[in-house]
Amino acid sequence: MEHIRILWADDEIDLLKPQLLFLEKKGYEVVTVTNGHDALDEVSERAFDVVFLDESMPGLTGLETLERIKADHPHLPVVMITKNEAEHVMEEALGAQISDYLIKPVNPNQILLTLKKIIDNKRLVREKTTTSYQQEFRQLMMEINSGLDTEQWVEVYRKLIGWEIRLDESESEAMADIIAMQKREANIEFSKFVSRNYLDWIAEPEAAPLMSHRLLREKVFPWLGERPTVMVLLDNLRYDQWRVIEPMLGELYRKDEEDWFFSILPTSTQYSRNAIFAGMLPVEIARHYSQWWKNDMEEGGKNLYEAQLLQEHLKRVLRKPVKAEYVKVTNVSHAKDLLDNALNYLHNDLTVIVYNFIDMLSHARTEMEVLKELAGDERAYRSLTRSWFANSPLWAALKRMAERDVQLIITTDHGTIRVQTPSRVVGDRETTTNLRYKLGRNLKYDRKDVFEVRDPEKAGLPRPNVSSTYIFAREDIFFLYPNNYNYYHNYYKNTFQHGGISLEEIICPVVRLSPK
Repeated sequence: MEHIRILWADDEIDLLKPQLLFLEKKGYEVVTVTNGHDALDEVSERAFDVVFLDESMPGLTGLETLERIKADHPHLPVVMITKNEAEHVMEEALGAQISDYLIKPVNPNQILLTLKKIIDNKRLVREKTTTSYQQEFRQLMMEINSGLDTEQWVEVYRKLIGWEIRLDESESEAMADIIAMQKREANIEFSKFVSRNYLDWIAEPEAAPLMSHRLLREKVFPWLGERPTVMVLLDNLRYDQWRVIEPMLGELYRKDEEDWFFSILPTSTQYSRNAIFAGMLPVEIARHYSQWWKNDMEEGGKNLYEAQLLQEHLKRVLRKPVKAEYVKVTNVSHAKDLLDNALNYLHNDLTVIVYNFIDMLSHARTEMEVLKELAGDERAYRSLTRSWFANSPLWAALKRMAERDVQLIITTDHGTIRVQTPSRVVGDRETTTNLRYKLGRNLKYDRKDVFEVRDPEKAGLPRPNVSSTYIFAREDIFFLYPNNYNYYHNYYKNTFQHGGISLEEIICPVVRLSPK
């Protein structure tokens, strides 16, 4: 039997000697405490597989202790032990998600049965998930290497994320490494696919997947008019992060359509988000609205005119007056304003809310050691996104809106990838500093690591200089200059970045919902 550690909290623990001996003989490790405060200390200091909690302890009651344990360890199984079957006590305990309850005096065989049910259930779920993934692994590998089209790539990516989340939930560590390897393999093939086809997509939009600059025209504008539409663009929201906030939205909203689009290159805010709101490729924005476009090396904010670009886009496409408002949330006070105004936005035909939280998180992650600890891998990054969303003013605002007849569209501008593999680039001082793409003259780089665009206009991009070249990092590569190479290698490795070519950055969700 795998080693199982139990915490048992009961103010009359001395009377439970026979039960404790019985469990120890069966190979369980039992840690005992006599009150709720000590139980909380123990749970915060080391890992337990299950907690037995006496309901009627003096001081901090069993129910209060349960609530506090669940706040910090929502998945830790807790068994409530009670002297009576008073209905309200059980209802409260069940409401706070106990895994089981036992009535005193506790019979050793009942304890054993409860443990088997709880521990084996977790094991069985883990084994079932692992076996199912192992069976599909070979099939996915064959698909990845079979020359997929855009629709098929989206399908493979969705399957990989589905498995990744299921394996997260079953806590199967061994399988996590295997799916990470399979995603790497998929990204190698996907990078080749995008590099081969990208310039054709720009040249022939009819044959291309839906891309950033056509997103509003095809997924938002057709729905305007029936009822107020609120489009929330969560900066940097990857498909897996959408999947973990979706269940919360599902409590209040019905999903009418879930679709996807491909972010343009570079998969960075300046390019992809301006393209979304202008309904144009960056080269066209620079040509038609030069006053609102800044090239990479120019001073000043690069996304300051999204509201103006949106208004022009609406005028060009709809040719009738539309009451539209653009709201940008980049800090806590903006978020508070958003919540205060939630219902006022429903007087507009279209309200666009650009919410920068995830972008701040992924950038801050490279700056702050705390966030490096909190979001060290995909699973932690998803978990952090879920916690943030559950407690955010955005979710509070969406709850308010759900009481009215509103149409909600949730999307993003691009995703991010956790970078692992450094690649050297040499450029002059005019070269951009981004880790996943570079724009410059006389760049020297390893050609196998990049998708290079020597004629930017063919990729729908402005050309700041006659000899400007863009290079985009493939897979999980990040660009480093030769000076201070080792320092920056350690500093940026395992951080979430964007600008290049990967499933995570390019395949973006766009979801239409309505209140239940």
